[in-house]
This record gives sequence, C-alpha cells and structure tokens, in this order.
Amino acid sequence: MEVICLEDAAFYALIDKVVKRLTDGKPKTEKWVSGQEAMQMLRITSKATLQKFRDEGKIRFSQPEKKIILYDTDSIQEFLNKNAREVF
Repeated sequence: MEVICLEDAAFYALIDKVVKRLTDGKPKTEKWVSGQEAMQMLRITSKATLQKFRDEGKIRFSQPEKKIILYDTDSIQEFLNKNAREVF
C-alpha cells in the first residue's frame, strides 16, 4: 500500500476540481417535462392525480398541441416545497 502526502492547499485544490467535475457532469433539468417525468418527480403513479393537480391549478402546464401536455418543473418543485412539513 502506498501513502500519498499532500499539502493543505494542494489537497483542497484537488477537492475543488473533483467537485467541479462532478457538478459539471450533472444533466441539466429541463424547464418543461412530460407527464411521465412529472409523475416521477411528484412520486405519484396515477394519471388521474396528475390531471387533478392540473385542473385545480396546483401545477403549471403547457399544451402546445392537443395531445401534448408539458409540466413546469419549477411549479412542481414549488408545489412540493409548499406541501412540505417541518420536523419537530
């Protein structure tokens, strides 16, 4: 087994590079997602529940064509945060 010694500055510079590489590699989330992706974000399995949220104005959506409905990810995150409960 080998032991590698680094100075503090070199160690922290290495950590910064690793963190930057990991965060740059993350896929960017889309502003508008499909119904299936919205259901995954909300952790629901029912299309009826998704439609209920849409009908009640709880999450924003766009309908560019008759059978295409897209959901706003910011709206979904806001909905989840608004319904989050604080721990005791």
